[in-house]
Formats: sequence, C-alpha cells, structure tokens
Amino acid sequence: MDLKLAGKVVWITGASGGIGRAMAEVFAAEGALVALHGHRQWEQLVEWVAGQEWSERALAVRADVTSADEVDAAAREVSEHFGRIDVAVANAGIWPPEERNLWELSETRVREVLDVNLFGAFWTARAFLQCLARTGPRDDGHGASLIFTGSTAGHFGERGHADYAASKAGLRGLMLTLKNEIVLLDRYGRVNVVEPGWTVTEMARRSIQEEGAVERVVQTMPVRQLGHARDIARTTAVLASPAASRHTSGQVITVAGGMEGRVLWDADEVDGEQVRRRLAAEMD
Repeated sequence: MDLKLAGKVVWITGASGGIGRAMAEVFAAEGALVALHGHRQWEQLVEWVAGQEWSERALAVRADVTSADEVDAAAREVSEHFGRIDVAVANAGIWPPEERNLWELSETRVREVLDVNLFGAFWTARAFLQCLARTGPRDDGHGASLIFTGSTAGHFGERGHADYAASKAGLRGLMLTLKNEIVLLDRYGRVNVVEPGWTVTEMARRSIQEEGAVERVVQTMPVRQLGHARDIARTTAVLASPAASRHTSGQVITVAGGMEGRVLWDADEVDGEQVRRRLAAEMD
C-alpha cells in the first residue's frame, strides 16, 4: 500500500537513537523528506545521517526540547529549508532507570522528566502548529499530522516511575485538545498518540537485561514477545499517512502485544529464555 508519504516533510524529535532513529528509517524508506532532531547525541546523529543513502532528503536540527525558544527556532529552520512541515512526531523523551517511590523522588528528577517528556512535547506541538498557521494546509487535501510518542506507563502506571508515568499520561489530554484545534488551521489535520510498551531500545536495555525482567514483562501480554523500535516506527508511519489514516484522529494506538496491565500468565508458563533467543535472532 502506498502511504502517500513520499515528498511529505516529517519532523521527528529525539531521532538520535532508539525509536526515533527507527522512525527516521521508516519514513525515509517511504520517500519522505525527514527533519531529524537531536540534542545530547547531536554529533552521533549528524554522522549517522551523513552515512544514509537518503541523506540528501534529510536535515539534522539541534535543540533542547525543554526550551520553547530553541524548539521554535528548530521548527523554523525545518520549515525554511523544506518549505513547510507536514508531519510532526513529538518523540523526544527520557526514562530514568532507577526506581524511586514518590516520597523518594527528588524535585530535580521530577522536573527534568516533566520538562523533557511533557513540556518538550508541548513546545514541539506548538512550534509545529505555528508553522502550519504560517504556511497553511496542503493544496492536495492531505491533512497535517501530529503524533505524540506516549507509553503504557501513562495508561497503566509504573511503580517506581511516577514522574515518567505522569509525563506520558499528560500527552493524552494534550492530544484530545489539539485534535480540536488543528482543524482550525487545516480542516483535515489529525492528532494521535502512539503508546509503546516495553520496547528494546538502549534506554530500556539495562532494565530488560536484569534477571527475571523479561519474564515479568511478558506475563502481562498475550503476545509473548518484546517489541522492537521498528514496530513503533511503522505504526507511527501508518498514523501519519493521509492514505491509511485519513479519518483517524484523537486516538491512542497501543503497541504492546496486547498488554492489559495485569498478569495473564503464571510464571512457569513464560519461557523467558525462548523470548531472549528469538529477540537475539531478530536483532541480528
């Protein structure tokens, strides 16, 4: 199926690695013009983009997503370079691996997580909509698309990570509001959330490798496997598509193997070693 993403300008924040990098690859494979944002791993992002066969269709932009001014400047750079922005994916995020109960959380950590995950998405969305207000909608009727990368932590909660869960839960309220605002700028504009569960990325690898972690995670899913970054990226591309998802807005699409937030399998029914072997084979 042609997703009608060829030639569309797609701005992805947090594209230096993990899910963001997979998104860059998927959108580029569809023929999109990709604007890839980085910050802490800026040099690695620039080097990686330069080595891609689609590098002539790519632009790397740098910004601290906690700074509204820097995000605005990055969006303007993308819009001036490509002429407009058709799709924005607010993907940048952090997840402190250390488990801390709320009464043990420092103000510094809480503010950092909320600043990056929630306010960073807020500023990204605002900058994108400001660009859309300047350029107007596309002439071909392919509506603009704004997608937030959420988390099952914002749906089910996550013990020891109240800061992260709250930051991701906030994206739902933001999305439900913006789906009604984007149409004031583009009558066919859409806003959605992609909600990953446990996904194998560098950010989560340390926790997944802990003894018994795979078994605990898989116990909550009917599909007994771990997700890959490309699983999230492909779902995001489908949601961004004016062909596949032209009438889909205000939705949260969970990509987590059917996770329900409760134990579905007894411990002796989960073959963690088999999951790890399959994962290793798929990652080769």
